[in-house]
Amino acid sequence: MDIHEKYIQRCIALAKRGAGTVAPNPMVGAVLVYEDQIIGEGWHAKYGEAHAEVNCLESVDPGNADKIAKATLYVSLEPCAHFGKTPPCTNLIIQHKIPRVVVGCVDSFKEVAGKGINLLREAGVEVIVGVLEKECVGLNKRFFTYHEKKRPYIILKWAQTADKKIALDTTSRLFISSEATNRLVHQWRSEEQAILIGANTAIYDNPKLNVRLVNGNDPIRLLIDPKLRTPISHDLFVDGLETIVYNYKKEIKSGSVQYVKLNEEEECIHQVLADCYKRSIQSVLVEGGAYTIQQFIEQDIWDEARIIENTELIVGDGLQAPTLTNRSLQHQQKFGKDMISFFTHKIMQ
Repeated sequence: MDIHEKYIQRCIALAKRGAGTVAPNPMVGAVLVYEDQIIGEGWHAKYGEAHAEVNCLESVDPGNADKIAKATLYVSLEPCAHFGKTPPCTNLIIQHKIPRVVVGCVDSFKEVAGKGINLLREAGVEVIVGVLEKECVGLNKRFFTYHEKKRPYIILKWAQTADKKIALDTTSRLFISSEATNRLVHQWRSEEQAILIGANTAIYDNPKLNVRLVNGNDPIRLLIDPKLRTPISHDLFVDGLETIVYNYKKEIKSGSVQYVKLNEEEECIHQVLADCYKRSIQSVLVEGGAYTIQQFIEQDIWDEARIIENTELIVGDGLQAPTLTNRSLQHQQKFGKDMISFFTHKIMQ
């Protein structure tokens, strides 16, 4: 690993600290280096607050202030060049007279998309682009998918028995995964902007779909319930958390529970994802049930899948787990009796 890769790797590690709190902004880390010594570092910690470059420069000890104009700034994503919630980071870099900036990858967001790099170069800053580019793009796969495909990044998740069943029948709940695995699932929930289920899961499981077992933000809950069959006494409707119900009957745009009326003559999932795009929802964890997940698979609208299998539980007759196609196994992780398999979509490779 060369010197540039070393510090971009540090940028990536810092950026990950913003997981679950910066969306719809990307995760970004920044490191300021003088003579192979880090004199400042920072990351984008929360949406609407200071960007990584700002936090990095503010972290520099006053005794090292004279070194800023002779240092190299490493940043995992191209610095912004537009006014959003905060001023452009390119202006800050130029004001501090930083002579060289090393960038992991270009920002595909149309308000940036190379403009930041061009502004820095026009100001006489040496800019190196594409260090650990694949890793930096992967860090913000949700952000890039949202802007390039005009839809959220889709993660499918389900638990199944050793004989590939997810329930005993369509109306009962089968507890498959362990407590340790359930905590991990709650961590996953905290990292995504939204979580989605279908009507049968809502009716028969009455899930909360929140984050209870770890510290983190609750995702926006999305329910596909065309005929509004879910009882309004269920947890999704009474706990005050943001919930969006996609249906064919009514439209209500205010309150913690909103109803979005879909067109019965158009494909349901595409309408749901189009609405998510309008709401700046960049990632959706699809938790069920089997029919809903299979619809995403059959329509080839998914990016990752996480399958939890209890390797010791066999139930015989039961509801068949979804069948994942176009998949590429990335790795597996053992949690006691549970084996978690992580897949990406082959077309994404």
